Amino acid sequence: MQLTAVGLNHQTAPLSIREKLAFAAAVLPEAVGNLVNSRAAQEAVILSTCNRTELYCVGDAETVVQWLANYQGLAIEEIRPYLYTYGCSETIQHAFRVACGLDSMVLGEPQILGQLKDAVRIAQEQSAVSTWLNALFQKTFSVAKEIRSSTAVGENSVSMAAASVKMAEQIFPSVSDLNVLFVGAGEMIELVATYFAAKKPNLITVANRTLPRAQELCDKLSVNAEPCLLSDLPSVLSDYDVVVSSTASQLPIIGKGMVEKALKERQHMPVFMLDLAVPRDIEEQVTELDDIYLYTVDDMTGIIETGKESRQRAAAEAEAMVAQKVAEFIDWQRSRQNVPLIRALRDEGERARRYVLENAMKQLAKGTSPEEVLERLSVQLTNKLLHSPTQTLSKASSHNNELSEAVARIYRLHNSDKS
Repeated sequence: MQLTAVGLNHQTAPLSIREKLAFAAAVLPEAVGNLVNSRAAQEAVILSTCNRTELYCVGDAETVVQWLANYQGLAIEEIRPYLYTYGCSETIQHAFRVACGLDSMVLGEPQILGQLKDAVRIAQEQSAVSTWLNALFQKTFSVAKEIRSSTAVGENSVSMAAASVKMAEQIFPSVSDLNVLFVGAGEMIELVATYFAAKKPNLITVANRTLPRAQELCDKLSVNAEPCLLSDLPSVLSDYDVVVSSTASQLPIIGKGMVEKALKERQHMPVFMLDLAVPRDIEEQVTELDDIYLYTVDDMTGIIETGKESRQRAAAEAEAMVAQKVAEFIDWQRSRQNVPLIRALRDEGERARRYVLENAMKQLAKGTSPEEVLERLSVQLTNKLLHSPTQTLSKASSHNNELSEAVARIYRLHNSDKS
């Protein structure tokens, strides 16, 4: 078993690289299926969020890197400087840390655990998870639950959603006077929209590819909210002071020309735009426009630092727990690797037992006394069980101390030759 992880995150790669390696939700099932069916890995789980893309696999790390580059249409040399690859014990530790929020931009944030569970579920649906990754992630989720409940690592965390509102409040005096447009209706938008709705803005609009999903989110917000289609964006964009976007589009859906037109109609009143999508929903060139305050996930670091110091103290305790849980899981792995050997040993013992028992039954049928049969049975069984180890020891070199010590330990023997 060769457990490995290959990935990159907000600490190792800029947004311009992360968006090239991101897997959209729509293609993720096909991608993880392809990873396994192509035999680049025996088992696989792909985690892809705005801050990280990680492939947890049973297989060779270099083969997985090659698959990733090929699948995304990139040269290995282009992505290698940003990638990290982990061996077995490092992969276990990394999975535990990610699930606990110890590796997140927002230390201790809880959303990553749900994203990891979704990634495992998708991989399971594609039959990409078997013995080893199933065991790893069952333990990962258990560890995350224990650490989050027994430490304060997730307390006082400023989520991406809360940070979004704080950023808007740095530009505008009051959110309650604003018209807010959400582009997309997925989990991230729902989280951010909930925080904005609590500030009771003048108007909230949810633009989505389908109206029913947009209406569903509007109904949840319990404020003045209305749905519209993504195709309506060019005609409605000028009505909004705040635009927050997070879709699964592989190409920008809000371009510089669309924003320029909206600014003219607004008579250059400022607009706060927050692009939480990876790849980006809003063209990077929009930052060149006056009166536009465009931010991406990488620009939010300063705001989410709030409360980090207290969480870091709790994180030290969580890290110690992670180290302990990693050691426990590795011990369990090693014990599981001995299971086939243990099973084979017991099968061999069972064959020996049946053989001498059958001989004993034949002797009893012939009228041999039970005492004599039992004596023969015990001698035969002893000879059967000890034949292989004694033969191996007899053929072994007298200098093979490891074998001698192993046999002595197995049979709990005291070597009288040793002082």
